[in-house]
Amino acid sequence: MTQGMDGPHPDERMRPAGRRNSQGIRIDPEAEATHQPRKAVLSTLVNHEPGVLAEVSGLFSRRQFNIESLTVGATDDPEVARMTIVIEEPEPGVDQAKKQLEKLVPVISVEELEPEAVQRELILVKVGGEKPDDVNAVADMYDGSVVDASPEAITVEITGSQQKIEAAVEAFDQFDVQEVVRTGAAAVERGDETLEDTRRKAETISETGETPQTATDD
Repeated sequence: MTQGMDGPHPDERMRPAGRRNSQGIRIDPEAEATHQPRKAVLSTLVNHEPGVLAEVSGLFSRRQFNIESLTVGATDDPEVARMTIVIEEPEPGVDQAKKQLEKLVPVISVEELEPEAVQRELILVKVGGEKPDDVNAVADMYDGSVVDASPEAITVEITGSQQKIEAAVEAFDQFDVQEVVRTGAAAVERGDETLEDTRRKAETISETGETPQTATDD
């Protein structure tokens, strides 16, 4: 019988810290880490053509991204529309959403706006018409205006940030709220920064024959 090498008993040997899966492979703590969801506003330029909205919303549905709101409208270019998409996802999900959007053929450019970007939303609140003076008072508190009134119902329009809109909805709860319609967020960066139409820029460079400048070391 041969004698094995001297050493600690298997139960006494040092083992790497961390969890292992069923095959005994160590699980990377960073990969396993739980990322807290955060709200992100994606501003997207797309070709203004039929089916684009369905294609974008279908992508988010297949990937199971959590969409809080999605708005779309025309821009100064009749061939280009702008989407403002508000999602709430963990950090990997936000990055994945941007990458998946950029792969779609109708998408021209995608940019995540800074948290301090200008964001506005419009809401229409329809309440019972029994207390018109009180309804008007609450509307004035939030710089709103009555856009329709009858003895049975009053409709108020309010525009503002998400926080302002949500506060107004709570304030109108004291009345008989019959209907609430929200447009979702529209947003732009502050200052002179704009979402660039990369396609139009490329066409301009092609027409003028200019060569894009690249950064060089001094």
